[in-house]
Amino acid sequence: MAQGSASPDDVERAWHDTKLAQVLYHDWESDTYDDKWSISFDDRCVTYARDRFEAVAGQAEPGGAGFDASTAPDERGGRHARYQAALEVGAGTGFFSLNLKQAGILGDVHVTDISPGMVDAAVRNARLLGFEIDGRVADAEELPFADATFDVVVGHAIIHHIPDVEGAFREMLRVLRPGGRVVICGEPTVYGDRIARALSRATWWAATRITRLPPLRDAWARPGDELDESSRAAALESVVDLHTFDPDELAAIVRRAGGTRVRTVTEELTAAWFGWPIRTFEYAVNPERLGWGWSMFAYRTWQRLSAVDRVLSRVVPDELFYNVSVTATRP
Repeated sequence: MAQGSASPDDVERAWHDTKLAQVLYHDWESDTYDDKWSISFDDRCVTYARDRFEAVAGQAEPGGAGFDASTAPDERGGRHARYQAALEVGAGTGFFSLNLKQAGILGDVHVTDISPGMVDAAVRNARLLGFEIDGRVADAEELPFADATFDVVVGHAIIHHIPDVEGAFREMLRVLRPGGRVVICGEPTVYGDRIARALSRATWWAATRITRLPPLRDAWARPGDELDESSRAAALESVVDLHTFDPDELAAIVRRAGGTRVRTVTEELTAAWFGWPIRTFEYAVNPERLGWGWSMFAYRTWQRLSAVDRVLSRVVPDELFYNVSVTATRP
């Protein structure tokens, strides 16, 4: 839960109730989620969020819903059109929408999440950045907004948690104004997820055992109670991660929900093969041993491999990449 941890009884109940599992897991993760996933609201993550958005959606088109002729400069000297009324579904701590707002892509931000702890974290992060957002606890399958409210609906790594994916897209399209756009990024592909999980399991097994060896134990081993807590999180994770996606099948789902001009993009091949073991290693060892130098090494390496992946995307089938993003417009 938001300020505590999921007990074995909580986990047992969650096995039989997907929505309960989502709330328990994400409430429990809300206080540490940003650290766990190296989330920040500086240039690094602003650039990441903007690049993911534009890779699939491009920039706002003049005359489109929510287009504003006023633009905001970014750190590269470029300028971005803004979608004025924006909703992020399954917002978590606000990583995607708050960084897109800082990039000048989103204007007035609203966020929803099924987890009260995550909504609180997103609102708190926005205030730390110097602005207010509207945060509501809500199920993505039943959004508490009137038809045609927003210019854009965004999400990041969210639809794989939702039982009824097509129903959720129908809701997202419903709350969009005609011509408005939905942009969902960072969803796991079928094959990419299998490889990432296998690499993560192997890394966890090796790291937790090697750091227990006498020469390393005092400096490198994470306390046993923290490892136990991580294991309970992993148990809940297997309940809350409901789907992986084939890019073509995901596009078909969005079309059935009513989306037009549907487009998918896949990213991260070697970057995922590197990134998932790195994230797992960071969570398996004493974090005090990993400083700023390690963080920059991990980030710079991921950047270089992402550049390699962009070249490989010309010849490697899209379904082998780890992430799939999708965009569509409301007729």
